[in-house]
Amino acid sequence: MIVAIGAQNAFVLSQGVRRNHHFTIALVCILCDAVFISAGVAGFGTAVSTNPALSQMVAWGGAGFLFFYGLGSLRSALRGGSMDISERTVMTLKAAIISTLAVTLLNPHFYLDTVILLGSVSSQFHAESRLYFWVGAVSASTLWFISLSLGGQILAPLFKKQISWRILDSMVCATMWTIAVSLIIHRASL
Repeated sequence: MIVAIGAQNAFVLSQGVRRNHHFTIALVCILCDAVFISAGVAGFGTAVSTNPALSQMVAWGGAGFLFFYGLGSLRSALRGGSMDISERTVMTLKAAIISTLAVTLLNPHFYLDTVILLGSVSSQFHAESRLYFWVGAVSASTLWFISLSLGGQILAPLFKKQISWRILDSMVCATMWTIAVSLIIHRASL
């Protein structure tokens, strides 16, 4: 779930490629994941998933957000683009933090992954095993965001080509729409 290309991961990758406060952005994502994974493992995810009205609201809201985010990625893929490192626009640190918080906390998929899904999975474990699950989930998230940020720098030369951005944006669109459809299908089957 952490590794799926979503709004947050695409943002971290693109800022890593642009070298725009990429370590700070990764740190904000790591902290947000740690807080919300903790809430899920502590039982909040199970509480949300057992409340049909709240669960339905989260699913439909998440599907809507993901559909429109995917549409933006599709438009970007059709428009194309490339990145000239020498002409990059650098965000201020404040803008980078605010943008990271927005792409993270305004994304219902973030809550579905960290709180509801990981929280539900963790409910099968008891006491010490649940603690190990939490440590593993937070560690995986930490390693992922650091790798994504560093990977963006390594991939920077590749993203000078327009086709690379088209492929990335197409993959983001397909991922967002697939997740949105799966949320709708899951809701319809309940």
